[in-house]
This record gives sequence, C-alpha cells and structure tokens, in this order.
Amino acid sequence: MDSKIQGGQLNEAKIDHVHMEDSLFDYLCETPDKLSITRFKTELEKTGLRETDHRLKESMAKIASIQSENIKREGHAYDFLDRETFKKCIADNIVLIAKAFREEFVIPDFSTFCQDIDKLYEKGKSNTAGTTASYIPQLARFNPNLWGVSVCTVDGQRYSIGDTEVPFCLQSVGKAMTYALVLSDLSSEVVHQYVGQEPSGQPFNMLCLNPNNKPHNPMINAGAIVTCSLLKKDLNLADRFDFTNKMYKRMAGNEYLSFNNSVFLSERETADRNFALGYYMRENKCFPKGTNLIELLDFYFQCCSAEITCESGAVIAATLANGGICPTTGDKVLQPAAIRDTLSLMLSCGMYDYSGQFAFKVGLPAKSGVSGGVMLVVPNVMGIYMWSPPLDQYGNSSRGIQFCENLVDCFNFHNYDNLNHNHEKRDPRVRKVDTQSSNVVTLLFSAFNGDVTDLRRCAIAGMDMSTPDYDGRTALHIAAAEGHLDVIKFLLFKCKVSPFAVDRWGFTALDDAKRFEKVEAGELLLKSMQDIRPDYLYQPHSHD
Repeated sequence: MDSKIQGGQLNEAKIDHVHMEDSLFDYLCETPDKLSITRFKTELEKTGLRETDHRLKESMAKIASIQSENIKREGHAYDFLDRETFKKCIADNIVLIAKAFREEFVIPDFSTFCQDIDKLYEKGKSNTAGTTASYIPQLARFNPNLWGVSVCTVDGQRYSIGDTEVPFCLQSVGKAMTYALVLSDLSSEVVHQYVGQEPSGQPFNMLCLNPNNKPHNPMINAGAIVTCSLLKKDLNLADRFDFTNKMYKRMAGNEYLSFNNSVFLSERETADRNFALGYYMRENKCFPKGTNLIELLDFYFQCCSAEITCESGAVIAATLANGGICPTTGDKVLQPAAIRDTLSLMLSCGMYDYSGQFAFKVGLPAKSGVSGGVMLVVPNVMGIYMWSPPLDQYGNSSRGIQFCENLVDCFNFHNYDNLNHNHEKRDPRVRKVDTQSSNVVTLLFSAFNGDVTDLRRCAIAGMDMSTPDYDGRTALHIAAAEGHLDVIKFLLFKCKVSPFAVDRWGFTALDDAKRFEKVEAGELLLKSMQDIRPDYLYQPHSHD
C-alpha cells in the first residue's frame, strides 16, 4: 500500500476516534460538563465488555487512579469526569470502545441476546433429569442443582448466568483441547498415522480398534490416550504436564485453570478399563516407539483432572470459534488448520453415543465430559460453556443438551439454517439498524416508547437522528405527539435535531405537541425554536 494513502487512512481513523471520544461524552453525560463513571461502565457492560477486560486495562487503571486520588483528597470516591479527563482515560483503548458503542461487534445488540440466554437458562433450570457420574467417586459428590452458562464471543463479549464460578474438571472436554494441541504441534498427517477420524459406533470406553488397528477417533478414550502419547513425547512427564497446563491456560485467556489432585487420584484408582485399553493398544502397536504406558496413563488422567469454571471454559470455546486466537488476549494459541480438524471431529464424535443426534438437531461442534460440562462452538461467532452435573443415559449433561437444542430453536446457529432462509429464527449477528428502513423503524419506535437508551445507542452508532419516514415524520415528531420530554431534550440538545422539520402535511413537531395537547412538550419545542431564531413566533397550523 502507498505510504501516503496508508498515512492518510491512519490520520482519518485518528480524527474519527477523537470525534468518537467527544460523541461518547456528549451522549452519556448527564450534565453539560460531567460524565458519570458508573454510567459509562454500565453502558459499556451492556455491549458485552467487562471493566476487568484485559484489553481495557489502561483505561480502567486511569479511572481507578483518579478515583483513588479523590479518596485521598476528599475522603470519598468522586463518580464524575470532565470532558478532557474522560478523553484522556479512554484514549488508549478507544478503538475497542468505539467498536463496542457503534455496535460493530459480532453480536451488536448484546443486551437483548443476553435476555434470550436468560430465558433458555431458566428453561434448563427446571430440568431435573439425569444422575451424577458415579464411577469416579469425587464427581458423584457434586450438588445436582448446580447449573451455569457462560458465553464469550469472538470479539470478547462476555455474559454468564448461574453457577459459573464453581470449579469442576474438564474430563473428556480436554480430549478436544489436547487433540488441537497435538495437531498444532505435529500436523494432521502425523497425528492420523496413529488415530482414525471416524465415529466408532461404540461406547466411549469400548475395548476395540478400527480395521487398521487404530483407535477410531481422538474423542473416545482409546484415541485420547494415543493423542496424549504424541504430545511432546520427548519430554518427561512433569514437563509435558507443565506444557499442557500452560497451553490450556492460554486458551482460557489466562483465566481460571487449576488441577484437582483428588479427582486425579480417584481416576487412577478406578481406571481398570483404561489400563486394559492401554495394554490392548500396546499389544497392537498403537503407540509411538518408547512410550511408557504407566506414565502415559498418568498424563491422560492429569489432563482429565485439569479444573476450570464455566467462565474460563467459555473463553476456551471462543478461542476455538475464533480460529485459535484467544479473543480476550489476542494470543494466537493454535493453528487454524488444527482448529478446522478439531471442530470437524467435535461435530461428528464429540457427544459420545449421542453425537449423530446432536449433529442432526444442533448442527454445531461440541464436546461433553462426565463432570457435566458441555463446550459448544459457534464458528466465527462465539463459544458457550454449560455445566450441570446430572448426566443423561449417554453421559452428557441433561441441562446442557436441552440448552443447546433450545439455542438453535431460537437462533439460526445450526450449520444449515441459512440454506432455508428460515425467518422464524433470529440472527443475533444482524444489526437492527443495517438498512435505512430499519433505521427509521428503530428511531420512531424508540421515540414512541420514550426509550432514550435505545436512541442513545442509535446516535453513537452513527445514525442520522433526523431521518424521516415515508410521510416525513421524524423521531422528534413522534416524541412530541407522545409528550416524551426526555426524548425531546435528547434529540434537540444532544443530537441537534432541527425542530423546524416538517412532515408531508407541513406539520412541525410543535404542531404535533399542540394537536395532541402535550403542553410541556410544546413549551419546550417553542423555546428551542426561539433560541435558534429569536424572532420566531408560532403560527398555529391551518389544520389545527
């Protein structure tokens, strides 16, 4: 690219961001010269960004420093910032903040999406089917009423509801993660010399191999043990575990990841079937040369016993959805080709003996574990992690399965929904204001309902707040007819909408206020018109 052109574009972007800083202050401030920190954080959270987001650390640190200085100086935290201070605080992270308020994230109307997630969560809450896993004693002790759902989009938008900070073990969900690590390290060609790519049609811990004397796929126990044998096989056991733990942590955006030694010991004590699988595969020469079977099985049990929460699990799922790049840190953890192959096998083999039904009904890559976790990936959109200990007959979380099926009933996330142009399902990726006509509908509907928050969102997104409908009626006309003073003030004083605009019949907003007997609205509009044109005298419209 020509350096002059590139420099020009950068300068334009810089100017645009400076303008955005002023626009944000103007639309969010409650008085002409003060903006509430609490309000700014609240509005930011509605877009899906948390104040704890690593990508906002510079801005939040500056705001925290200002509040700390206020406490030292005045004995209490001061909640307001003036224009210049606000601009200095957000300058370092303005690109991300601008994207958030302009609704340029993958889920533009994130607050409405979260309300839908709440409804799906509540449906799952009433599901009391299933029992906790009993063959690992530590897992059987979990409270069956625990239920959490966490969402993380590829833009790092976050939402959680329920028991999302309770630690639990990865169990078989770790199989997908380990497989992705091995693929990134060795390539698909090397890995699949040792393990197949087909559904087995057998229980996950079945003592069987495919016709080529390989495990059927990496998502069952036999295949997962073999992939563990390939992961950094030249390192000693301690270093292999450290490497895996570090990579899991990077996939989780450096959020909660631990190790449950009690579950590890419990797994090892009840591992007769896995030991039998190991010896059976060693007899059939399934492992690389020099594999120490006892150490390998210990490593496999350690991977199963890694501990996460729904919160950190959602980031792992989002890293897979984002092609191997962690959305909350920008860290490129895995290779795109490895993600492609991992998601392919998750779709066909990730849900135990329910995998075929799940692919048919849900149509998305997922992996479950007997601790009650379900990791769902909506490619290029988001990752969702669900956790509830009671399992169905296949070993999948009963609530987790219900949530996934309800999710694709509500949204067109199924891989093949878009083929049918199914208008009964919603697409949360589409902005409400993507077209001119929908802009007008959004503006007028918000004005009719007196919804200043939605109007503010429209303004920050760059919409023309004076856009008329087919009849020439604007949001100001509607607000005047309904007598919504807050909306009128916002449109007049924040958005600088002209009060002199007329509809196809020649009516101004003031005419509408008079016609519908909204006295206060009329007085406000008349004063505004006289402030603009001091000699303006209201002449009642001939239709009055």
